[in-house]
Amino acid sequence: MSKIGKIPVILKEGTTVIIENGLVKVTGPKATLTYKLPSGITAQIVNGKIEVKQEASGENTSALFGLTRSLLENMVQGVTSGFEKKLELSGVGYRAQGGGSDIALSVGFSHPVKIKAPQGVSFAIAENVITVSGTDKILVGDTAARIRAVRPPEPYKGKGIKYVGERIRRKVGKAAKAVGAK
Repeated sequence: MSKIGKIPVILKEGTTVIIENGLVKVTGPKATLTYKLPSGITAQIVNGKIEVKQEASGENTSALFGLTRSLLENMVQGVTSGFEKKLELSGVGYRAQGGGSDIALSVGFSHPVKIKAPQGVSFAIAENVITVSGTDKILVGDTAARIRAVRPPEPYKGKGIKYVGERIRRKVGKAAKAVGAK
């Protein structure tokens, strides 16, 4: 059994959880999220906490036991406070325009790259920092990864789109020609 799966998910104030027919519906002040429980995994509400149980210990259910609990915890956190990822543009002339549901990135290509936000995700831009925010952790992380993939940071000058706080392993450039060599 998973150590993570055994820990109950504490419901925060203002959230309601409905579990019926293998479908978990979490409603909070920001949004409503749903998740279909995998076969062999059950969930129930006990004293303001969600407890995840494994019906039969099989190879498939033991792998999904801790995952299901983590996904339910992310849903509870998402509907109450939400998630955000910050990306930083570094490079001469690199900038982002727009905000809300779509952005246009000018990152050294001959044309601006336009990215449209999926439903439930929004963009905010301030001083070459793009903030991707939403209630679904997976969708926020996937959208931030798609933006970073447009121009990942390169190791020589560090230009590109990187996460705020990400360290880029820098490489030294080509060594100068040896003196006297032809």
